[in-house]
Amino acid sequence: MKLEILSFDGKSFRADEVVSLTTMTSGGEITVLSNHAPLLTSLVPWVLSVVYTNQDRVTIRDTYAIGKGMLEVAHNEVKILLDALVSSKNVNVEEAEKAKQRALELMEKYKDSKDKVDMEKFIDAEDQLLKSIAQLKLWNLK
Repeated sequence: MKLEILSFDGKSFRADEVVSLTTMTSGGEITVLSNHAPLLTSLVPWVLSVVYTNQDRVTIRDTYAIGKGMLEVAHNEVKILLDALVSSKNVNVEEAEKAKQRALELMEKYKDSKDKVDMEKFIDAEDQLLKSIAQLKLWNLK
């Protein structure tokens, strides 16, 4: 099975011999294997795990923290478009912790506001919280 991942932040990943891919969708966790039925689903910020065989016939497992996105499975190919893709090698725990704290503070501020809550800002803060939690989870899996 072939895999192509593209992200808005310019990062990408490709593999031609993927054994499995596991991640979280809006409906729950899924694993995609060869000859999977056609599927189009939304992804939520979480950890994405890919098991593939490289050119030297070595099986490798890579994990990433991902943001929101879409996953499509068709004709033994998986295509993923994401708003964030962070490899386990590039996780900055200190920055992820800071982002998590900022997001929690913003959400609390918006929640306790006497004025009308700006839902767009609240949703952005929640999205940042979920992305930072995904990076921290990825770091803890090391």
